Amino acid sequence: MILTTTPNIEGHRIKDYLGIVAGEAILGTNFFRDFFARVRDVVGGRSGAYEKELARAREIAFQEIQEEALKVGANAIIGIDLDYEVMGENGSMLMVSISGTAVRFE
Repeated sequence: MILTTTPNIEGHRIKDYLGIVAGEAILGTNFFRDFFARVRDVVGGRSGAYEKELARAREIAFQEIQEEALKVGANAIIGIDLDYEVMGENGSMLMVSISGTAVRFE
């Protein structure tokens, strides 16, 4: 399946627009990882724990959006938009949401 942030697929003609599809992932973060991430942030280092959680959430959301597109018979998703939010008490949860338009191209 082709996934793109652009409104079209170069070299292909979009045959059918099948609707908006979305995928979301909300992950809780571990207390110890939060603590060590804050320590790293204070000393100016990168937070590997958060980066891994963010990548995992993004992967889950992309998997969901592709499953939704397949259900409606799409072979591509165009106009993809990614959104990241910190949620929950004290920012204890991470949300990644992805949306786009499911299409069938020739």
